[in-house]
Amino acid sequence: MQISVEKTSELKRKMTVTIPEEAIQEKMEARFKKLAKEVKLDGFRPGKVPVKVVKKQFADRVRGEIIQDLIQSSYYDALKQEDLIPAGFPQIEPTNAQDGLEYTAKFEVYPEVSLDAVAGLEVTRLTATVEDADVDQMIEKLREQKKDWQSVERESQQGDRITIHFSGESEGENFTDGKVENYPVEIGAGQMIPGFEDELVGLKAGDTKSFEITFPEEYGNDKLAGKTAKFDIEVVKVEESVVPEVDAEFIKAYGVESGDMDEFRADVKANLERELAQALKNKFKTAIMDALYEKVQITLPDALIDQEIEEMKKPYAANAKQQGLSVEDLDLPRDMFEEQAKRRVALGLILGEIIRQNDIKVEDDRVRATLEEMASSYENPEQVINWYYENPERLQEVQQMVLEDQTVDWLAKQANVAEETVRFDDVMNKQQ
Repeated sequence: MQISVEKTSELKRKMTVTIPEEAIQEKMEARFKKLAKEVKLDGFRPGKVPVKVVKKQFADRVRGEIIQDLIQSSYYDALKQEDLIPAGFPQIEPTNAQDGLEYTAKFEVYPEVSLDAVAGLEVTRLTATVEDADVDQMIEKLREQKKDWQSVERESQQGDRITIHFSGESEGENFTDGKVENYPVEIGAGQMIPGFEDELVGLKAGDTKSFEITFPEEYGNDKLAGKTAKFDIEVVKVEESVVPEVDAEFIKAYGVESGDMDEFRADVKANLERELAQALKNKFKTAIMDALYEKVQITLPDALIDQEIEEMKKPYAANAKQQGLSVEDLDLPRDMFEEQAKRRVALGLILGEIIRQNDIKVEDDRVRATLEEMASSYENPEQVINWYYENPERLQEVQQMVLEDQTVDWLAKQANVAEETVRFDDVMNKQQ
């Protein structure tokens, strides 16, 4: 086997492989002898078909199979011999060789990753604490989650829930399939298109109203995006919210069996502190990744970007399937994913090189601690932990996450880290 490799760009290679006719004939002879013992032909007993008859009958088919097998096996042998690691599948084209087999394989290789810029990373680590006002705000949210509704005879206002019949028309066509009946809208919740809920303020049960609204340019339905529509509504009822008092019954509903306010506040604060710690960790990790992506320059193989884009499309495809559609029906443009795909590929290659050069190994104790933290909110944490340990694939996902966290810790030690104190609300709102 003869091999020649041409560098056609920084990452692209064109490898030409030549295999002599003797090698093909040798494999064909072995295949003919095997077939002679297996094939059934009229006039011959099973296993007694002469090889020359088999050759005449199956020569073209056998040669084609042998050539396909040789291309596959010789391609990987050639890569190993030339010490090449392809980034993606090759484009293989047989050439016109008078004797033997010759083909070209075009592919990309992985880039070299220089980590020289890693030592100079500039990163900001946010810090924050949970204050009494944050606990108060969370308790108010918990009250809102348990709010009830009661009918009122007055005009509707912000925060009310108004139940309506409505129909919509645009460019002379009804797009609500007639009239939508008994549709509840919480005014100010933002569940309708911008401007719609504002038109519902100041109405009482039995009132009717017509108004025009322009759909946003980015609206999901292309037929309505950017178009002006006329809505006709009829008010069925107006309701105001009633939030419960924070009494012993309310407190017990959130797992504090004593019903004690101080214990409840302490429990809420502990939960907020756990959420805050995770949010701050995520933000610092993002800051590290942002700095790494900006500073470490790397040429990316198109094949890896294409693969990542396909991975990013999978959730959309799964969602489309549930709706009886295909991913082609969604018409997802490449540029919707390309920048994020480039970032993921680049960071994957950079982190992989950091792990390799610094021999970073996943720490079993840290994996266990991570699983314990993940399982802590479940009724039977040990059962959840065992669920991960019983399945190598599930466990590997956690191990990969821990290894990435260990690499972030290593990077933080090399970086110039400045600290900035912010409010709890700023961290959590941006996190959401």
